[in-house]
Amino acid sequence: MRLVFAGTPDAAVPALLRLLASPHDVAAVLTRPDARAGRGRKSVASAVAQVASDRGLRLLQPASASDPDLLAQLTELSPDCCPIVAYGGLIPASLLALPKHGWVNLHFSLLPAWRGAAPVQHAVLRGDEVTGASTFRLDEGLDTGPVFGAVTETVLATDTSGELLRRLAISGAELLLQTLDGIESGKLRPVPQSSVDVSLAPKVTVDDARVRWDVPAFHIDRQIRACTPSPGAWTTFRDERLKVLPITALADEVAPSNDAVLRPGELSVARAEVRVGTASHQVRLGQVQPQGRRVMQAADWARGLRVLPGETLL
Repeated sequence: MRLVFAGTPDAAVPALLRLLASPHDVAAVLTRPDARAGRGRKSVASAVAQVASDRGLRLLQPASASDPDLLAQLTELSPDCCPIVAYGGLIPASLLALPKHGWVNLHFSLLPAWRGAAPVQHAVLRGDEVTGASTFRLDEGLDTGPVFGAVTETVLATDTSGELLRRLAISGAELLLQTLDGIESGKLRPVPQSSVDVSLAPKVTVDDARVRWDVPAFHIDRQIRACTPSPGAWTTFRDERLKVLPITALADEVAPSNDAVLRPGELSVARAEVRVGTASHQVRLGQVQPQGRRVMQAADWARGLRVLPGETLL
């Protein structure tokens, strides 16, 4: 089939590469405009745009999918189908109706669970033991279209959203190719989603990523892993922001006698570790990143600041 691929972040790259290696013809790539990033606020192309440029593919980067020029360009390209993976913008009805086989979305959840922008983060945050990826025909609803197929993926106890998403991007890429093959052969038909067990996965904001130490340790563990690498879990110490990477819960360990009771957020510093009190039991910090500095081991951070007894993370 003649395809126009739509996608933007790293998670969309495995799908694009898998389609480029297939017999399907990727006529063009639609992605978000270059964005400013980093300390120098330099303009940076998306991961998908970089791959498209390296492969010499035609690149479409409208400010909005509603741009009339995009409709004209897609009409000219006349794709049979538009596979889409984490494009990052709404596709208007005028574009949805253009390809013969519509737009086929690869979504990183087992629909109808976790419809929305952050399905992997919410799966980790809520403690799901199994998640997956689904392909479905895009419509004007929020991930509500009929489903072509799905693959499952076990959520490991130590998974960050970044690690889980990398696995789903690879297995999902194969699912997307199989879906397009099935559509082309006429052997695959989408099935309407169930109206039962629907859950929503809105974008996780920076405010959502602030760690509250006055909740149970299992929730803090999930929150930090869900927010790693983006938007990044954080707390404050001495009125400065401190990024917190995955921690270790110490429920099954016996705390030293002088650390037997720690208030939520209270720090206990030893030579090789830093512990923090929660609403249930202590956790051990792993790596942290002070504002404007590199990532470091928590023990090195605490030693450098000479953390005092009774000081807390807020």
